[in-house]
Amino acid sequence: MAVLETERLRLRPFAPGDAGDVYAYAKDPRVGPVAGWPAHQSEEESREIIRTVFSAPGVYAMELKRTGQVIGSVGFVGNHPAGKHPDCLDDEIGYALGTAFWGRGLMPEAVNAVLEYGFTQMDLQRIWCGHYQGNWRSARVIGKCGFRYQFARTEAVPLLGKTQQSYLYLQAKEEWHARVSGSL
Repeated sequence: MAVLETERLRLRPFAPGDAGDVYAYAKDPRVGPVAGWPAHQSEEESREIIRTVFSAPGVYAMELKRTGQVIGSVGFVGNHPAGKHPDCLDDEIGYALGTAFWGRGLMPEAVNAVLEYGFTQMDLQRIWCGHYQGNWRSARVIGKCGFRYQFARTEAVPLLGKTQQSYLYLQAKEEWHARVSGSL
């Protein structure tokens, strides 16, 4: 997996040594539940998430270049909102960011880097992104990154043991190219 660089971030694979940083942001109840997962209860739980969930291809640790601190995660979650479509060149971006770093433009910076990688290196044709009802910070990131609203649905959120309204957005490769080249 390639390491992606932005002005302020290094997007790289997670390592077991990141567990302390992951726990520092993932224990905050304002982070995980709005993204569909419960707040972490221990550093060991964060280590296990790194080993199982964050080890998936296309999932990146968001590391601040100036400090080396991991402040969030961003990457492809391997989903298509319409279900299993193994021959479809679509994927979905998911992300989480520690509250101390909200409102600084870091998440759009990271998502845009992942979009570029997905369209230019993975040859994805369409990339999805979504948020649950009430997660309007995520909706703002989605809008800033050029996604267009597609549909809403009620879905099971197994890790939280409830159902929730979600909103799905899409960006096609042609739209991304027009946006970044300034021809949109």
